[in-house]
Amino acid sequence: MMEVNNKMNKDQNNNQVAVNVNLDTTPILYTDTVMMYTNEDGVVLDVLQRVGSANQMRIVSRLGMSRSHAKKLVTELGKLIALTEGSSQTGKVVN
Repeated sequence: MMEVNNKMNKDQNNNQVAVNVNLDTTPILYTDTVMMYTNEDGVVLDVLQRVGSANQMRIVSRLGMSRSHAKKLVTELGKLIALTEGSSQTGKVVN
């Protein structure tokens, strides 16, 4: 199961795992489009950004995962979106 906004996550054996990120080499990339491909082995997500005003897009990240992991991602992302729907905007609580 995926934990959101938690720097200490549990692995499959319920052991604590420290999660680290180097902000200099791991930027947050904005996406205009996500292209999804699947087969019996897994799922690939191509994350794209529009290039200027031209009718072009650039793949900025590619994610590959098993079908079971993709199902967990969909479930947890759906829960997160439902939980925060209408309650926050750019990190501030909206009344």
